[in-house]
Amino acid sequence: MSASTTAPAPTTKGRLDRFFEITKRGTTWGTEVRGGVLTFVTMAYIVILNPIILGSGPDVAGNTLPQAQVAAVTALSAGVMTLLFGLIARLPFAFAAGLGINSFLAVNVVQVLTWPEAMGLVVINGLIIVLLSATGLRKLIFNAVPAQLKTAITVGIGLFIAFIGFVDSGFVRSTNASSPPVQLGEAGSIATVPTLIFLVALVIMGVLMARKVKGALLIGIVAATVIAIIVEAIWHVGPSMGGKNPGGWNLTVPQLPSSLVALPNLSLVGQVDLIGAFGRIGALAAIMLIFTLVFTNFFDAMGSMTGLARSAGLADEDGTFPRLQPALIVEGVGAVVGGATSSSSNTVFVESASGIGEGARTGFASVVTGVLFLLAMFFTPLTNVVPQEVAAAALVIVGALMVVQIRHIDFSEFSVVLPVFLTIIVMPLTYSIANGIGVGFISWVLVRSLSGKAREISPLLWVVAAGFLVYFARGPIEALLGQ
Repeated sequence: MSASTTAPAPTTKGRLDRFFEITKRGTTWGTEVRGGVLTFVTMAYIVILNPIILGSGPDVAGNTLPQAQVAAVTALSAGVMTLLFGLIARLPFAFAAGLGINSFLAVNVVQVLTWPEAMGLVVINGLIIVLLSATGLRKLIFNAVPAQLKTAITVGIGLFIAFIGFVDSGFVRSTNASSPPVQLGEAGSIATVPTLIFLVALVIMGVLMARKVKGALLIGIVAATVIAIIVEAIWHVGPSMGGKNPGGWNLTVPQLPSSLVALPNLSLVGQVDLIGAFGRIGALAAIMLIFTLVFTNFFDAMGSMTGLARSAGLADEDGTFPRLQPALIVEGVGAVVGGATSSSSNTVFVESASGIGEGARTGFASVVTGVLFLLAMFFTPLTNVVPQEVAAAALVIVGALMVVQIRHIDFSEFSVVLPVFLTIIVMPLTYSIANGIGVGFISWVLVRSLSGKAREISPLLWVVAAGFLVYFARGPIEALLGQ
């Protein structure tokens, strides 16, 4: 008589492990939690900065966006989109309001539109991106990009976020002059307290990383924040106040908040006008604005995803990564959600690389980050504790980790060298991922084709390069059309 045996039913933990591929990707639950927390810490500034940008001036009708409400919807949309991405795409990429598009809206778009009309264009932009992603066209364009350019995008983003870190910390500052345009610290000196704290944080994190300490970046941020709080309590450095106090903290003064909880005001949700822009400025002008939003959103996200996937070791040789098409669709949804909540288009943040640098490899890290953003709606005072100078040090470390990808590029042909170099260098110098990708694509098509390698270039890359030419020439085109 033989006894039959049955396999034990999979546990909930086992099912979650398979769903997020924790074991398969060589990570642990603890590592994912640390990575998710660190990504949130390095991104939390957006809850403070986005309201400052979007609430900085009135729209064409003289109305402004209240900063408290913008802070609430910024945290809400970031939390919802990061959670959604973690559960659907299952990658450690976090979402929040994109700094390029929110600045474009605040500086350019609302000079001719109201805020609801401007956010309507953001929603339309997102719907177009979702359509391109769902039909597979966005993936085809992604696959048409040569591996050398994909790697160059990763390296360029590494330099870009490192440069963001240097600027946010005050280590690099504008001279407000044509030559030189930037300088070291304040008047060539780094002797301001916030910048010194940045250097202390950079050294702490660098040493911990070099010694391969688990949680190095998170430990460094916590340690440097404690030091910053103590320093501020003793010397009362205070905020920079837009440059009036050049030795002050750039954005967040490190001090314990007087209150921990604040109820969020979500009244901006749904304040969007999908068709008003076409009536106010005309169809052609509205279409040009949408074109600019689509190109910026489309290629910023593509570049960020490529760089982050390579940084996490999840990308194949050609730069593709797991669940690519769902990732692209969800990213498009981020623009729709951002417009619908008046928080501006939500997109993948390169600061996600900090969590990846901590070891995050799965969507569970994004789930952690998303939950923390949703909690941030109620605990916005706590987002003011970590100074931007400390978070900036983590960005520099992560930038260094991403730049090493350059070793995968074969520099034996100059027809590769020039487009790769332009892609890498234009990103930090113009403060735009999309600009670097555009210059790289155009130069790749021109230099490679004129070097006798036209047959190696995908027809889609020609189309995209032509689109970028229109993107870069949109000012003269608008003038020619009389807009």
